[in-house]
Amino acid sequence: MSIKLDILAIAAHPDDVELSCAATLVKHKAEGKQIGILDLTKGELGTRGSASQRIQESDASAKILGLDYRHNLGFKDGYVDYSENNLWQIAKVVRQTRPEIVLANAPKDRHPDHGNASKLIRDACFYAGLQKYQHTTSFLEPWRPKTMYYYIQDFNLQPDFVIDVSEYVDVKFESIKAFKSQFFNEGMTGPATPISGEDFMEYLKSRMRVWGRGIGAEYAEGFLVDRTIGVNDLFDLI
Repeated sequence: MSIKLDILAIAAHPDDVELSCAATLVKHKAEGKQIGILDLTKGELGTRGSASQRIQESDASAKILGLDYRHNLGFKDGYVDYSENNLWQIAKVVRQTRPEIVLANAPKDRHPDHGNASKLIRDACFYAGLQKYQHTTSFLEPWRPKTMYYYIQDFNLQPDFVIDVSEYVDVKFESIKAFKSQFFNEGMTGPATPISGEDFMEYLKSRMRVWGRGIGAEYAEGFLVDRTIGVNDLFDLI
């Protein structure tokens, strides 16, 4: 299926985007942009839940966020390796969805898959723009996103810029809670994990408040860049 997206967020695992930049996606959706998520794995190595549960939860979250597109490539969780096939699979989706902006896992994070996925996504976006980069008999028109930013998830990284998402924080946390196998809900069972406690949600909100404070907002989401970014004039800056 081909669809023209404005923003495509790509993640190593289902719920990576929800935890990191879901409110930013919803904010741009409210502004009339087309938004989507590409999950690389089904998160089957997670302590809680199963691959089938994670897919069902992803679908539920997609409805909450109002996504125009969500797809899972089914890479092996825990082994998101840098391979020709994985590069092509991501590049193919980039060509099919033609996003202006791609959001990706941070280059360095607690889960090894996050850093591995980050480089894989970055390079796949480059290769997707090469005319001669073709792996199938059916030709896919080259497409390279205008820019790429990294969302912050686990490690306490200092963002290069933040986005005011105060109006959309409730939708973000509703989408996170759609992953019932992973995060706190009343009556939940199963082994405890660093993200399954009720205090984890408060931690996320607290960090968003810290980022928001610097721009006079209640809540913000943070992003990293690997190139110089520019603005038209000083009044574009908060």
